[in-house]
Amino acid sequence: MQISKNSKYNLSKTRLFFSILILFIAIPIIITIGVKLFNDRKYNLISIIIAFLSCLPFFIRFESRKPQTREIMVIVVMASISATSRVIFAPLPGFKPVTAITAITGIAFGPEAGFLTGSISALVSNMFFGQGPWTPFQMISWGLLGFIAGLLTKFNLMKNKIVLIIYSIFAGVLFSLMMDIWFVVSVDGLFTLERYKIAILAAVPFTIEYVISNIFFLLLLNKPIGEKLERIKIKYGLIE
Repeated sequence: MQISKNSKYNLSKTRLFFSILILFIAIPIIITIGVKLFNDRKYNLISIIIAFLSCLPFFIRFESRKPQTREIMVIVVMASISATSRVIFAPLPGFKPVTAITAITGIAFGPEAGFLTGSISALVSNMFFGQGPWTPFQMISWGLLGFIAGLLTKFNLMKNKIVLIIYSIFAGVLFSLMMDIWFVVSVDGLFTLERYKIAILAAVPFTIEYVISNIFFLLLLNKPIGEKLERIKIKYGLIE
């Protein structure tokens, strides 16, 4: 029994290692190549590559068996809800449930599912808002927020409302900082610390709006949607 537990633990560590390798190293390198080598003009290609890489950590979880259709469908449904919610709240640019829904998916189904939901949400919703060089940055930003929410859940931290609020603040600030990087680079392909500081200061009102939005939607939606996802997960034995 002990060997089985150790094997399961080692597999979990291996999956986490490959996930971090893909999400924090491979994808940023792809984005950098897109900015530097292609002058941010091949953003559609870069977005497709990121979408493909986002799928890998999710499917790595099924190294011992093939994923069932319903396990894939639940992520498709959550990404669709997330993308649709962004379109519905289009009149309020910084006030959207995308981060909350992405985080809730990560909480219920793990960090890999959270990343996949966040990145696909950005790609799909931009079919309405318009694809552009900002799309890869949105994909990795929302994806990372879903991944981090899933990691925090492994330590049973996301059940606490105080932690949810702290996460919401962190998520709003991180998303703004990530998009500020794109804003600076989009000028002429160069990144300077001085420009970045100016961009951060200019984005403070939007950052505050992101934070308020995250707190509102995460506290509002976490329990009702989270409970439904947990029931689905237990009933069908999804993504164990």
